[in-house]
Order: sequence, then C-alpha cells, then structure tokens
Amino acid sequence: MSKLVHAQWSSKMTFVLAAAGSAVGLGNIWRFSYMVGDNGGAAFVLVYLACVAVVGLPVLVAEWLIGRRGQKNPINAMAELAGKNAQPKAWALVGASGVLAAFLILSFYSVIGGWSLSYTLGSVTGTFTGQDADGVGAIFEGLLGNPLLLLLWHTAFMALVVWIVARGVVKGLEGAVRTMMPALVVLMVVLVGYGMTTGHFGEALAFMFRPDWGALSGDVVLAAMGQAFFTLSLGMGIMMAYGSYLGEDVNLLGTARTVIILDTGIALLAGLAIFPIVFANGLSAGEGPGLIFVTLPLAFGNMTGGMLLGLMFFLLLTFAALTSAISLLEPVVEFVEERTPLTRVMATLVSAVAVWLLGIAALMSFNVWPEPVMFGLNVFDLLDTFTSKILLPLTGLGAIVFVAWCLDRRSVAAELNLTGGSEQVWLVVARYVAPLGVILVFVNSLLG
Repeated sequence: MSKLVHAQWSSKMTFVLAAAGSAVGLGNIWRFSYMVGDNGGAAFVLVYLACVAVVGLPVLVAEWLIGRRGQKNPINAMAELAGKNAQPKAWALVGASGVLAAFLILSFYSVIGGWSLSYTLGSVTGTFTGQDADGVGAIFEGLLGNPLLLLLWHTAFMALVVWIVARGVVKGLEGAVRTMMPALVVLMVVLVGYGMTTGHFGEALAFMFRPDWGALSGDVVLAAMGQAFFTLSLGMGIMMAYGSYLGEDVNLLGTARTVIILDTGIALLAGLAIFPIVFANGLSAGEGPGLIFVTLPLAFGNMTGGMLLGLMFFLLLTFAALTSAISLLEPVVEFVEERTPLTRVMATLVSAVAVWLLGIAALMSFNVWPEPVMFGLNVFDLLDTFTSKILLPLTGLGAIVFVAWCLDRRSVAAELNLTGGSEQVWLVVARYVAPLGVILVFVNSLLG
C-alpha cells in the first residue's frame, strides 16, 4: 500500500496539457522534422497520421487505463491489476520496463536538452551570426568535444527538471505545463508566421502535404509507424504514471484524441516553421539529425532578424525538451516515493542524481570515452538503442496486450464508454492491429 494519498490532477485541461507536453518534445521538433526530410515528405506524413490513429491511440489509452485503475506507480499498478484479474504477477515486469526506460532515456535526453540550452544562449550572444557551414559545424563539434561544457549544460538542464518535479503534481508538473505549453504554441505560431514571409512557404506545404506516392516504400511505412509510436511517449511508464493521477470522470478515448491532435498539430507546425527556412536558404531537407543543431543555426546566422528568430526557436526547443524531461523523471520519482520512506523532494533528488550520474557517462561518449562498451556501441548510443529498439516497443506491447486480453472485456468497454459497433472496433484494433503494428516496429528496429 502507498504511504500517502495519491495525488490527482486538478482538472482535465491540466492533464491534457501535461500529457501533450510529455508527447511534445524533441521528438516532435527535432526528430519529426528530419524524418520527414529523410523519408520523402508528404507520403511519410500521411502514413504517420494513419499510424498514430491505429497504433498510437489504443496503446496510449491502454497505458492511461492501467495507471488509473492501479492508482500507483507503473510497477505496483501492473502487479495489483494482474492479481485482481487472476494473472501472473510477472506482468509487473511491463511496468518495470517502462520505469527503467524512462530512467535511461532521461540520462541522455538531458544531455541533448543541455545542447538546446547552450544554443539558446548562443543565439542571445550572436554566436552564429555570419558563420559559414564550416563555422557552424565547428561550433557544434566544439560543444560535443568539451566534456566540462557538456557537463555544465547537462547539470543546468537537470537542475531545472528537479526544481519542477520536486514541487509535486499540482505546483510542479501542472504549473510548468500551464506556462510552457501555451508559450511553446505561441513561439511555434510566430515562427510559422515568419515562414510565410520567406517566399518558400508554398514549397514547404507541398513538401509536407502533396504526396509523391513513388517515394512510399516499406521502409518509409515502418519509419512512420515507429515515429507514431515514439512521439506519444509510449512505453516509458510516463502515461501509466500520469494516468495514476486521473479521476474516474475523465473520458480516456476522448482525451486521447485531444492529446494526439495537439501532439500531431505541433509536429506539423514544427515542419511548417522549419522547412520554409531550410528552402529559403537553399539547404537540404534531408540533413538528418544535424538539421536542428547545424543546418538551422547556419540559416539563422545569415538572415535578417536571425538572432531573434534563433533565440525564439531554441527557446521553443528548450521548452519542448523540459516538458518531456519532467514527464520522464515522474514515473521514477513516483516509484521511489511510494516504495521508500522518502519525501517527494528527497525522492526527486535521489532519482535525479542517479540519472545525472548516468548522463555523465553518456556525454563522455562524445569526447573522452568514445570507445564501444557493448555490441560495438558507446554509452550514449547503447542507451539510445536499448531503450528505443527494445524497452519501448516491449513495454507498449505488454500494455496493450494486457488491457485487450487480460482485463475483463465488459469492464474495459464500460470504462471507455464503448457499446455495440464501437466496442467491436476497439477489440479488433486493440487485440490485433495495434499489437501487430508494435511488433513490426520492434522487429524492424532490431533488424535495422
């Protein structure tokens, strides 16, 4: 039993903002943009939207349902629900996998969050002004090659995350998302507005929404499916933890649709903000991960008003990174808080210090410790690969299979307000379509 009364979201809207904030992270702004560029534009976008609906939504609902029914951290929630439904307690491993994934991801995600903080300051000080491609590349390489500088930014980013999470669900998580999510949307809309003035907005629209079906391949479909799964913060224990703070009055399916619309809308806005700038400066949309930290700073440094636009963009990126990072720390803190006598503040500090220490090993992968430690991968790449290719798909698969096959069918239908035909659609999607989609993501990521 928990030693405390479980916290609750103060309103449905703050829960929606928190869940959307978790989903809207570097994956939407950084990963989504370069994946659209790498995979042919509109064909990828349309397949991605379809995959969000048939794979992302049911897994998201399943994770929330587990959290709300369990009213505990993901591990205890899975164990308790398994016991109540005459299922093996080994199902708790699904929750454990999610909490472990969140812990490991935050350790290297914080390093990348530190990059966005560094680039925010660089935009203020005019670091990128007048730089050519070699100069901007040298700035990024200089950051990665300096372990003390990376440690400084990694520490600063984690300190911000700790300050927010330690204050609790209402004062901390809700307070942060109420401020940062509207600010993020405003910054995004301003940047899209600027994109409309570049003369290349129509080109960006066509690139994102006029599909070249000849560019569609099995690899593009699988890439879109993988992005749809990862963009919603699935498989990390986050949505189970957030669901545990939910009251019975929240409609899970309706709320999931709202969160997905917000998450997807911001990802599309990110593309409409980034690609006009890319095309206006004669740059390639298929620059891969370097699109944000090399290609765009080059553009900002050589355009009228680029210092202000760069500041706004990297401030936006930092807000997005923070909203996701606080959600990654939350399931770990919830577990420590419920399983130990530690207060919320101490549970946050202990969890964050452990994450911070692992993050130091991750940031050293770029400079003093680049050597492989396992499977030919350094620490950073190993953490990224192990979580994204193994833990996340397995946790998401476990959650949807548990809800669709192990919980009482009628009680799930009643909780999701499903009747007749809608219940049958849910059963087909939750029992067969979504698990198959996650399995395809899992197998493709392993083979890739």
